[in-house]
Amino acid sequence: MAVIDVAGYVSEVKNHAVDHGLHVHDERHFIETYSLRQVWEIDVHPEAACGGPLDLHLALEVDPRVLLGFEDFIALNTTEDTIELPSDSEVFAFNLVFQWSLPPLVLSPDLLVVALDLSSIGGLEFPLEISAADSIAGVGEAAQRNLTVTGRIIVPLRRLWEGEQLPCTVFEKCIEVSNYLLDRAPTWLDN
Repeated sequence: MAVIDVAGYVSEVKNHAVDHGLHVHDERHFIETYSLRQVWEIDVHPEAACGGPLDLHLALEVDPRVLLGFEDFIALNTTEDTIELPSDSEVFAFNLVFQWSLPPLVLSPDLLVVALDLSSIGGLEFPLEISAADSIAGVGEAAQRNLTVTGRIIVPLRRLWEGEQLPCTVFEKCIEVSNYLLDRAPTWLDN
């Protein structure tokens, strides 16, 4: 029997997201056949953006070597009376990635301004990476710019094993980032 119920944790993340005003629209689970690496993906939207234009994508990356290493650690450090748990190190942890995306922008924002504005929202606990990519559909067509915001947090397996949820501040920051992008999207998407 597995020490950690990853599928149960993903369900808790979805429920927690709904409690904070996000709508869950889709869920996918991928398993790489060679390495058994897994990714659990969840598509959510803030209540104000169900009709678009903002997409928020969550992905829990599960490395089987980390999971099996944690199970071995628990098995070797279990006595009849106590279990000695590892600290919140990154050795026994998964990555949870949050990625916001907008449709192609007509008026591209200054990425430095966006990065500075969002860094005040994310802070040190939830660092955000802002990127833009230009794509050209054909030789005679104008470039289209896509804006992506990515946040990454470390989820220690010790916390999953103890049944802790993600802190509410993570989802509160998700809503703040979403609102920031939604407030500016009409200007960026305007023809």
